[in-house]
Amino acid sequence: MTNVTKTFFPPLAEYEQQLQRVWKNEWLTNRGELVLELEEKLKNHLKVPNIILMTNGTLPIQIALKLLASGGEVITTPFSYVATTSALVWEQCTPVFVDIHPDYLTIDETKIEAAITEKTTAILATHVFGNPCNVEAIEAIAIKHNLKVIYDAAHCFGVTYQNKSLFEYGDVSTCSFHATKIFHTGEGGAAFCNSDDSLLHKMYYSHNFGHNGPTNFYGVGINAKISELQAAMGLSVLPYMEHIVDSRKGIVEQYRSQLDFSKLRAMKLRDNTVWNYSYYPIIFESEATLLRVQKELNKADIFPRRYFYPSLNTLDYVRSTEMKVSEGIAECILCLPLYSGLKNNDVDKIIKLINDTL
Repeated sequence: MTNVTKTFFPPLAEYEQQLQRVWKNEWLTNRGELVLELEEKLKNHLKVPNIILMTNGTLPIQIALKLLASGGEVITTPFSYVATTSALVWEQCTPVFVDIHPDYLTIDETKIEAAITEKTTAILATHVFGNPCNVEAIEAIAIKHNLKVIYDAAHCFGVTYQNKSLFEYGDVSTCSFHATKIFHTGEGGAAFCNSDDSLLHKMYYSHNFGHNGPTNFYGVGINAKISELQAAMGLSVLPYMEHIVDSRKGIVEQYRSQLDFSKLRAMKLRDNTVWNYSYYPIIFESEATLLRVQKELNKADIFPRRYFYPSLNTLDYVRSTEMKVSEGIAECILCLPLYSGLKNNDVDKIIKLINDTL
């Protein structure tokens, strides 16, 4: 069976070495030795000034919304994983959808200002499949209207834009370290704060019950802390990042060079981006064509994913507004298998089945 992705497992002996440290320390959570080490190594690897590790990739979004959006209207994208919208609703914010760019698949920055009202407090945009939003335009809009900017950068580990980490844009950026992601801690995630030390401080205490020492509290908080067991996995995976990215790049190059792009198209990467090859989506001419191709792949025990589907503006717990581009893309997009260890002959088989079906 060939799935859309497969978790990278580091050598068991190396993970066990990290676990032995946990057992020796007798410390499982509350920011132990391994968590602190992983934070430092990730800051160096990503070349970012700060990072707060958390136990999954959704909690950083929720905390950022709690601190920055104040329960107001939040401009957001309809083309993302459901966590982006559900975090807004969960934090009692009102999602205000703005359609996406048909090529980059990120929020269409030219349509943001028309959606702003006196109730708008923030912009929550997704760097889709690691493809940067137009961060310069979004920043200019945010400054003009005194809005906060939060980026769902779940897919962006290692991506750089304009020669710096994509995590350095916006007031807060968040990332997922879920088992399906290019870098993972089994479950996990992180927040990156770029506006000021005060916000970093608030994000930090908010992810640890609001603690200021054992018995004092800065304010309200929740428990979003990552464990030593998760950090052990991260420390075991991190040394293999060059191998993981290189192997995925080779697979993407196979797709790019051999798929029949006269009958489908790929996402356009924004200029000045160094990408991480996190996903490989293709866009068909119609949903009927997608379903026909998907059926043939499934017959061969190959399981791509309709990702993202459906368009989030069609969820039954948000205000329904038509988003023609997002809805059209969601109906016709398919992410192909892409992971370290996927064999060239399996990629050739996927390509042949797609081309033959088209």
